Amino acid sequence: MFLGVIVNALAILTGGTIGLVVNKGTPVKIEEAIMKALALSAIYIGVTGLYSGGNTIVIILSMVIGTAVGEWIDLDDNIIRLGNALESRYPSKKEGASLSKGFVMGSLIMAVGAMSIVGSLESGLSGNHEILFTKAVMDGITSIILASSLGVGVIFSGILVFIYQGAITLFAGGLDLILTDVMIQDMNAIGSLLIVALGLHMLDAAKIKVMNFVPALFIPILFFFLY
Repeated sequence: MFLGVIVNALAILTGGTIGLVVNKGTPVKIEEAIMKALALSAIYIGVTGLYSGGNTIVIILSMVIGTAVGEWIDLDDNIIRLGNALESRYPSKKEGASLSKGFVMGSLIMAVGAMSIVGSLESGLSGNHEILFTKAVMDGITSIILASSLGVGVIFSGILVFIYQGAITLFAGGLDLILTDVMIQDMNAIGSLLIVALGLHMLDAAKIKVMNFVPALFIPILFFFLY
């Protein structure tokens, strides 16, 4: 049942490790240029998924409600504190490549999106891991690129991907009754908004606590029970 999830997580771990090796000896000038390229790529990824949503009102309400919840618990600050604690045990050798930055960007890019949800559902319902295998290849390549500039935090994001996709796979039978195609599209659109926000934050175009927006991803599920 969990083969696809395990392969996906291992791909991130392997890719991240390769990225850390590539990271050694990279000139600061090139690293800064790569960071900007990653930010622009994140914005591109986000923009391409923005129009996948099926219900604009649900997306707007989800962003408002989810962000309010995120600000209330200050998820971003908690993630940063956790990252700083882990940073003391796994220090980055590159300036600006903090564990929390790598974790946040890796988690948003590789955890959110329709492939994570649909692939995990198929793994749990039918044992078909094809989507997650495809995603594993994509995430492996992505983690090499991210880890080469953002450091070990990208590897830790693989843990979140494993937990997130593993939970969907485990409860696939029940979630399949709740997660309609329209809902998955709305969640994908919200995730795309978060990735755009992440790219803007990385470019210093806007100071955004991106992780505080993450609860918005799950608000569309609540609307299912209100209909």
